[in-house]
Amino acid sequence: MIFDAARLAFSNLFAPETRSVLWKVIGLTLLVLAGLWLGLRESFLYFAMPFIDQWMPGTPGWAGWLTFVLGLFASFGLALGLALLMAPVTALIAGFFLDEVAEAVERRDYPTDPTGRALPLGEAMLATVKFLGVVIAGNLLALFLLLVPGINLVAFFLVNAYLLSREYFEFAAMRHLPPEAAREFRAKHARTVLGAGIIIAAFLAVPILNLATPLFAGAMMVHLYKRLAARDPEFHRLWIRQKI
Repeated sequence: MIFDAARLAFSNLFAPETRSVLWKVIGLTLLVLAGLWLGLRESFLYFAMPFIDQWMPGTPGWAGWLTFVLGLFASFGLALGLALLMAPVTALIAGFFLDEVAEAVERRDYPTDPTGRALPLGEAMLATVKFLGVVIAGNLLALFLLLVPGINLVAFFLVNAYLLSREYFEFAAMRHLPPEAAREFRAKHARTVLGAGIIIAAFLAVPILNLATPLFAGAMMVHLYKRLAARDPEFHRLWIRQKI
């Protein structure tokens, strides 16, 4: 079930219905990252370099290459910092397109099922901010755990797997269920959802490919939700009866 959902989600990335969204997210992400890099680099040169010149007054002209070397190292450092920001920036941008991708997946692969309800604008913006916060918190915690001997890489994958799988599965489920029911449904199938999260975490670890992580995760969780709902129809019937 999990691998089948991952296979379908990967093919969905390049399907005609979602291909344009993929290129928009990648293009906007790269544009934002390039803008951040240029802004941070110029800020460093403007604010830090005068301080360095004051710290080393009377430097001979032939030592001017030190400025160039420091600027080069700063550029590399900023590039590394932006690599760490790639996941949150992508999550922020992709968050505005997740409902579009989910609807395209549902219409393409589940044409006989009722199409899910897109979140209202306020809830969608709140969910996007929540995605961003989860990604930032997860990566900060994972980076900290990378420094702990014995658990580092395993912890990195498990933290990202748990947080990403929880958020993206509940997003897919909330298109068909109220928030409390979506959370309950995820908790009921927590092991399966976490297993899917491990695949998403592995996808996130692949350079360049990780730019499409939110779209891949959203599509994968739509497929996983559909399969779990088909296997567990009683949950939905019971919940509907409780609300009548």
